[in-house]
Amino acid sequence: MLDALAASSVLDDLAGLGPAPYLALVVVLAASAQTIAWRLGVPSILLLLVVGFGLGQVVGPESVLGRDVLFDGVTIAVGIILFEGSLSLHWRDLRDLGRPVLRLCTVTVAIAWTLTTLAAIAVGVAWQLALLVGAILVVTGPTVIAPILRMLRPTRRVSSLLRWEGIVVDPIGAVLAVLVFQGVIAGGREGTAGDLAAALGITVALAVALALAVGYALELLIVRHVIPDHLQGVACLSAAIGALTVSNAVQAESGLLTVTLLGIYLGNRERLHLHHVQEFTEHLQVLLVGVLFVVLAGRVTPEQLGAVWWQALVFVVLLVIVVRPVSIVLGLWGTRVTSAEKRLLAGMAPRGIVAAAVASIFALEFAHVAHEAEENRAPRADELTRLATEAEALVPIVFVVIVCTVAFYGLGVGRLAERLGLATTSPQGVLFVGGKEWVVQAAQRLEELDVPCVVVDRVYADLGRARQAGLRTVVANILSDYAVRDLDLAGMGRLIATTSEDEVNATAAREFAQVLGRAHVFQVRRGDAPVGDAPASRRQVAASHLTARTPFDPPLTHDDLEARLAANWRVTRTKITTEFDLGRFRAEHGEDAVLLFAVRDGELEVVTEKSSLPDTGFVAVALVPPRQHGEESQ
Repeated sequence: MLDALAASSVLDDLAGLGPAPYLALVVVLAASAQTIAWRLGVPSILLLLVVGFGLGQVVGPESVLGRDVLFDGVTIAVGIILFEGSLSLHWRDLRDLGRPVLRLCTVTVAIAWTLTTLAAIAVGVAWQLALLVGAILVVTGPTVIAPILRMLRPTRRVSSLLRWEGIVVDPIGAVLAVLVFQGVIAGGREGTAGDLAAALGITVALAVALALAVGYALELLIVRHVIPDHLQGVACLSAAIGALTVSNAVQAESGLLTVTLLGIYLGNRERLHLHHVQEFTEHLQVLLVGVLFVVLAGRVTPEQLGAVWWQALVFVVLLVIVVRPVSIVLGLWGTRVTSAEKRLLAGMAPRGIVAAAVASIFALEFAHVAHEAEENRAPRADELTRLATEAEALVPIVFVVIVCTVAFYGLGVGRLAERLGLATTSPQGVLFVGGKEWVVQAAQRLEELDVPCVVVDRVYADLGRARQAGLRTVVANILSDYAVRDLDLAGMGRLIATTSEDEVNATAAREFAQVLGRAHVFQVRRGDAPVGDAPASRRQVAASHLTARTPFDPPLTHDDLEARLAANWRVTRTKITTEFDLGRFRAEHGEDAVLLFAVRDGELEVVTEKSSLPDTGFVAVALVPPRQHGEESQ
């Protein structure tokens, strides 16, 4: 009894939260849900929606923030998310994908809208609202695509197609929804088609003009150093928010298109170096995505879900089985997209925050228009009131679509991608920077264990041994734009920088840590690293945050490794079993043997001084003295 009273008291306290405590709680819950989801290996959006739905049953976002603040805040947050995503869209990604991307953003959208509308009508949605929900659900979105791509790391072509579609189609869907809404409100009034065409023309012209004007002004201010480096992120973000607000004030819902075009413009200016801006906005985007899903999920009640659950589930089945595959096949017909790529694209259409936000906004807009029509006793007041009531059901339907599509695509696309040979859910491959002989030998041993390897070197001749060994090679400076932005990392999970230049190794590791994670990037021991227990000099030793992890046990410098190779040491692989355990391996090879990698159950570990290897049950890849070469057959 006391526990029930205590729980009731806590719920009452939560229900009475003010704006500041509520927002603080939402931020904490969003960050916690995203962290837990990452640890569990599940799409974070699923956990965010569950958390938001639960919180919403105790305290509703509208009761704390008010409708105007809530939806204006949602609009700005979605604009920031699209701006961040569009900064990463580069024209060079389209050198062999221009036509497919254009078709994805036009023909495929039109087909998906038509089929989604028909699917909505089939489950009992009024045709006017079916047109609206069809427009809303043509979007996929960077908030759900980006985490899945980060987990899968598919081929460059597939990644580019999905990112361009996800980011560019979002504002197109929002603009399309506005036009449908205006058409539904206008009814059969004469001249409606002309008004809608004019609205579309104004939206596009305004978005292009504002994006170019604001983008060019920002570019001039940045390249002339009027804006210092530490304020460029804030300046770009504030400019995007300002452009979004002005655009929406002139033409309803045109702001999302404006900020998307602004991001594409800035991201493709060669004289701008906006990596620090992208890093700033990316962190903000992660926070905003979590907050938005928690807040918007809190607007859905169990009663709303119970009233539409059967419609929503049938609708989801039609979207997954019919709408997406047909729209991809027809939309990309005649393009140079392979059948495997089409199949993966057909199996990848999760809906995200833009769908949730736009559905919520238009449900509110319908209610507002219906209320005004009743007050003014307009001829279509009864019809608009009915549509407003039915529009409320769109929010839980879209909520179910988001949950089900994220679960289906997020949890199932990995297996499909692996089967098609376009990605892997657990990339084990190693990207070696530098093509020395010991690297070639190590890569050969790993390839024999089904661990894919890529060797990158800026000197063509230095890759001769790797090519003769049948390894995949890339001639490039690891610090070039090509390597940093365009190098195909499909299947790669780790980077080991092995060049003779410590600073090149460190810079490469820091750059690729943004993709692979700091835990998975390494550089061979620096020449200025302290030896043994010698004290480290703060003036001579590189700062820890400017270097990567040191691989191998014992860790060796580039020169140390080359010296061992000159002494005829070789890289071998040895099964560590109960008959030949780790202790015997060390005894026979000597304490100087260098453990490089450990492979067990298909999982690769880069051995370091701090590794805790088991005594048995793995394959050791090691650099050993010449007298023990014969052991590799064990």
